[in-house]
Amino acid sequence: MPHRTVLARAATAAGSALLAGALLAPVPASSATGPTSSACPAGVADVADCWTGQDDNGAYYAIAVPHDWNGDLVVHAHGGPDLGDASDPTRSVEDLDRWAVMAREGYAWVGSAYRRGGYGTRMAVADSESARQVFEEAFGVPGTTLAHGQSWGGDVAAKLVEVHPTSYDGVLLTNGVLAGASRGYDYRVDLRVVYQYYCGNHPRPTEPQYPLWMGLREDSTMTSAGLRSRLQECTGHQSAPADRTALQQRNLDDILAVTKVPERTLESHLRFATFTFRDIVHNRLEGRNPFSNVGVRYSGSHDDKALNQGVERFAADPSARRDLTWDSDLTGAVDVPTVTLHAIDDPTAFVEHESAYRATRAGAGTDDLLVQVFSREAEHSSLSDSGYAAVLDALDTWVDTGVKPTPAGVASSCTGFDTTYGTGCFVDPAYEPAPYDDRVEARPGGHRWPTMSAAQERAWSHQPGIGIEP
Repeated sequence: MPHRTVLARAATAAGSALLAGALLAPVPASSATGPTSSACPAGVADVADCWTGQDDNGAYYAIAVPHDWNGDLVVHAHGGPDLGDASDPTRSVEDLDRWAVMAREGYAWVGSAYRRGGYGTRMAVADSESARQVFEEAFGVPGTTLAHGQSWGGDVAAKLVEVHPTSYDGVLLTNGVLAGASRGYDYRVDLRVVYQYYCGNHPRPTEPQYPLWMGLREDSTMTSAGLRSRLQECTGHQSAPADRTALQQRNLDDILAVTKVPERTLESHLRFATFTFRDIVHNRLEGRNPFSNVGVRYSGSHDDKALNQGVERFAADPSARRDLTWDSDLTGAVDVPTVTLHAIDDPTAFVEHESAYRATRAGAGTDDLLVQVFSREAEHSSLSDSGYAAVLDALDTWVDTGVKPTPAGVASSCTGFDTTYGTGCFVDPAYEPAPYDDRVEARPGGHRWPTMSAAQERAWSHQPGIGIEP
C-alpha cells in the first residue's frame, strides 16, 4: 500500500513547501508528451500549479499540485462516457475546475480524459491508473492516494480499487453508477422499448427497422437535435402542459409512470438509450445484444395489459452479457475505506444505485469498509463544495486514524467547511434508500448481488477476448 504512517505523512506535508519550489520542472515522465507546465483553470489558478500531458496510450491528463500541498493525491475518474473517437484534451482540465474544491483543500489532483470516447470501464481504469503512475514518476509517491469518481466515473473508480488494490488507500464515490452496466442500464432499456411502444417514431414505420436493444442502427445519421424533435413530437415535453395535445400528455404521463424516469431528464436518458447503446452494441460488442427485458411486467400506464402485449421483447446474447458484466460490474472485493456521497433526488444515477452497491459489498463481505452519505440535493453532475470537502476529509481521516466516520459526523463537519465555501450543507444522516429493484424492474434472477463474484471475475479473466477492447 502507498499509504504511510501519520508521522511519515506529516513529514511529506512538511516537505511539500520545498517540493513546490521545484515543481515547475518535474522529473521527466516516461509518458508520451509530459507532464508540461500549463495554465490552471480558474477554480484553482490562485492556489495551485498545473500540468497537462498525454500518456503512451494517447490519453490526455491534467495535474494540479497546490502551493500548500498536504502531501496527498486524489486520482479522479470522469463520468460519461463521452462518445468522441479520440481523447479530449479539455476534459480533464474541465473536471479539475469542477472539482477545484479538492485542490483548494490541499490535495494534489490528477485525472485522465481516457484514450478514446465510448464505453469501456476497464479501459478507463487502465488510463486512470496510468495517470497516477505519471504523477508519481514526476512528483514522487504521495503520503496517501485516494481514488474519486462521479457518475459513470463512480463505476470506474470502484473498479479501479478492485483491479489495483495496492495502489490506493481509500475511494470516494459521488453520485456513482454503482449497479454496473449489466443491471445499471435496465431502466434505460425499459425506456427505449416503452418510448417506442407509445411513440412509434424511433424508428418511424417508413424507416429501416432494427431491434431496439441496438439503441440506433449503426449507420444512422440521427443527431441529438433530431432525437429531441421526435420526443417533442410524441410527448410535447418542451411545451407548457397547456400547449400539449391530449395524446402528447397521455404519452408523456405513461412513459414517465412506467419507467420512473424524471421528466426533466427524460431526454438525456433517451439519448443514452439511443447513442450510448449504439456505441456499446456496435463499437464494443460487435453487434451482439447484452440487454434483456424478458419477464419484465410493465405497470403504471393507462392500459398495462396492452402495453405488455405490445412492447418489444428480447433476450440478451449470453456472450455479450458476459463481456459487459466483466468489463463494468463490481465484485465488491475492496479492502480500503470507501465513502459514498449521493444526492437523494439525483435524476440520472438514481439514489437506489447505492442500495445495489451496499448489497454488492455485503455479498462480498466488505460492507464493514463502506460508509454511505446522502444529501438532500437534486443534481447529478455536481454537488455542494462544502459536502465534497466534508466527505473527502472524513475519508482521509479514516485512512489516517482507522476511525470509521458516520453520516452524522459528516453532517456536523460540513458546517465548518461551509464557512469557507458557502455552498450549503444538505446531508441527511437518517436517510436510507429503497432497494434497487423498487426503482428498476428486476429481470429473472436479478435480485442477487454482486452480479459477478471475485471468483467468477478471475475465471472469466482467463478466457481469450473477454470484455471490451480498449
